[in-house]
Amino acid sequence: MIKQARIALVGRPNVGKSTLFNRIAGRRKAITDSRPGSTRDRNYALSSWRGKGFELIDTGGLLLGSHDPLLGPAAKQAQGAIDEADVVVFLVDGRAGLLPDDSAIARDLRRSGKHVVLAVNKLDAAGREDVSEFARLGFDAVLPISAEHGRGIGDLLDVMVERVPEGPVAEEEAAPLRLALVGRPNTGKSSLLNRLVRSERAVVSDIPGTTRDAVDSLLVRGDKHYLIVDTAGIRKTRLLAENVDHVSVVQSRRSIDRADVVVLVLDAEVGLREMDATIAGYATDAGRGVVVAVNKWDRAPELGKKQREFTLDVHDELKFLHFAPIVFLSAKTGHGLTRLMDTVDRVGLACKQRVTTGQLNRVLAKVQGAYAPKAAKGAHPTKILYGAQVGTAPPTFLISLSHAGGLHFSYKRYLENQLRKEFGFEGSPIVVKVRQRLH
Repeated sequence: MIKQARIALVGRPNVGKSTLFNRIAGRRKAITDSRPGSTRDRNYALSSWRGKGFELIDTGGLLLGSHDPLLGPAAKQAQGAIDEADVVVFLVDGRAGLLPDDSAIARDLRRSGKHVVLAVNKLDAAGREDVSEFARLGFDAVLPISAEHGRGIGDLLDVMVERVPEGPVAEEEAAPLRLALVGRPNTGKSSLLNRLVRSERAVVSDIPGTTRDAVDSLLVRGDKHYLIVDTAGIRKTRLLAENVDHVSVVQSRRSIDRADVVVLVLDAEVGLREMDATIAGYATDAGRGVVVAVNKWDRAPELGKKQREFTLDVHDELKFLHFAPIVFLSAKTGHGLTRLMDTVDRVGLACKQRVTTGQLNRVLAKVQGAYAPKAAKGAHPTKILYGAQVGTAPPTFLISLSHAGGLHFSYKRYLENQLRKEFGFEGSPIVVKVRQRLH
């Protein structure tokens, strides 16, 4: 995997960084909201312009003197993005004019020694290109733009890529295994991400709902590559007090949809909750591989919890997730992380596993001989003629029957269990479809 040049977007809260990020990235990846502080983590996207590839970084707002407990970590994230960037795009609000915080940020950026491009945003109307007020900040490149309407973005990109080192456009072919970390708020997803990638890429806080954006992080483990998505905690709709949190829920579900394997993070301290089952249902409905990660297990001894009892609770409360392996770990201490990633590897392979038609039909013949097919309620008695695997991720099988009407749901479950017994499919849902023989 070739390392891309990095360009960071920084500035005060609500100057339009996420809108610009989405405009350049070409999709609505970062959350945009009219209130300051919507972006708290670093958000990454691969992009290119005029043959030059780069990694774009969206950051939380920099605001001096704020007592918001989350803006402090957000500012730390922004500083981390500046440190790792080759070029910094400093965004200011052209409608608001030059403010003291802009001047303070500019002083810090000049001390950083980075290439800085100053973009004066929200100049939406034609003829509003006067940026002379901002020249006193002392940067060579000062460009008027409107991130919302796309005005001046091409000129900005031209200046941005002039300052980045030569590098190839990001390749999409060698796609890493896409891994989504999902779960209720405050189960430790961000801590798990940080432990896995060994960096403070996501803001970690005891305040539920700290993570709002889905933050993609690249992990290289030996010769294997993973794209890890740390998702915002999923909450019941009635608990979504802010619209931005509702968007986070939508993005969490989208993260599941674009993942290969989903890690459902449970909280060992509080045990299972109804919402855990709901989130697990999202993953299985999407046909994704699932690994259950029981986090905070370092506290199990003092809480008097045992793995066997907790496993039974999971199987009892999440019966439909019986195929998912369970890993007990601690994001705080790092215990169990190697086992987690080994399990993720196996589940990723299982989701893409194929069996030959000959292997499948030998199993179907054995299964049918041991237990005759049970037809759907009211349907004519039937028998299995043959079957074939017609898809992967999830493994999907088409079974041909002698008569119309389908199979009873209990027999479908029996077939699924026998297929798992023969072929494994660890952590992967299995889809069994049926059709009548064509005469």
